[in-house]
Amino acid sequence: MIIHVKVHPGYNIEKIVRFSDKELEVWLKERAVKGKSNLALIKILAREFKVPQENIKIKNPKARKKVVEILK
Repeated sequence: MIIHVKVHPGYNIEKIVRFSDKELEVWLKERAVKGKSNLALIKILAREFKVPQENIKIKNPKARKKVVEILK
């Protein structure tokens, strides 16, 4: 499954807003430094979709609007 995620790193809260099955907006506590926000994104998406973290791949890790592949 391919989804599009808009990421907001460096916030006081972690939350997910679903616009559809394929579009999400995610707020993360981690800042975008040395891949920490990408690791936090993988953890929160694994919890949301109930899959192992290894099954989540970020296609464009440096962009705020990410394309994420989730393998079930």
